[in-house]
Amino acid sequence: MTVERLTPFLSICGLLLLWLAAAFLTDDPQILPTPFDLLPLFGTELASGELLHHLGATLLRVLWAFALAMTLGTVIGFVMGRSENVNRWLDPWLVIFLNLPALVLIVLCYLWIGLSETAAIIAVTLNKIPNVALVVREGARALDPNLDALARIYRMSGWSRLRHVLLPQLAPFIAAAARGGVAVIWKIVLVVEFLGRSSGIGFQIHLYFQLFDVAMVLVYALSFICVMLVVEWALLQPWERRVSRWRRV
Repeated sequence: MTVERLTPFLSICGLLLLWLAAAFLTDDPQILPTPFDLLPLFGTELASGELLHHLGATLLRVLWAFALAMTLGTVIGFVMGRSENVNRWLDPWLVIFLNLPALVLIVLCYLWIGLSETAAIIAVTLNKIPNVALVVREGARALDPNLDALARIYRMSGWSRLRHVLLPQLAPFIAAAARGGVAVIWKIVLVVEFLGRSSGIGFQIHLYFQLFDVAMVLVYALSFICVMLVVEWALLQPWERRVSRWRRV
């Protein structure tokens, strides 16, 4: 195995060593338990089905919000990048929503729509759309005009032009927005669940926060972090390398 492949593993081992050192210095499992203290709790929650139930609820919300935010943000960003008139109209909206705190949007969605699943997903989606649109807009502005001219010369159809000219150039920007999107979306989903849902990792963290149970907060938080790391390393990073490969040829 190459050093490059071992580096992420060694990095995580270093983080665990820091955690162990901090727990040793604290010398109080109720304040900062060691990773070994969490293993029995993790096993109990897994065996009872509670952990899988709440992981599934959070993951479903993340998937819905991610799909909606990526679709809408990509369309908006592409149109803004290709049309200066549209960009002039929508850029102030983009700036406002980029600077609007996530907590404000979450609270407003709950007040206007109610403490429902729809409100939760809409709140997360609205928080992420501006970030996706911003990245894709820059990608649309960076499209090579020579390739556009080539597509016109060969009279490519709209679908062929989209598939073979536009999407390959936009793909690295979309991949970057997707990687950043997953990281941000799941954190906002936890806040949404913390404030107004009866299931999910955020709900469980809220419950154990009220009980001052640091160990269980860490069990649920780290469980979902592990899921997101698998998504990042197994899906998003390979996809980003693949869609960016043509630039290195």
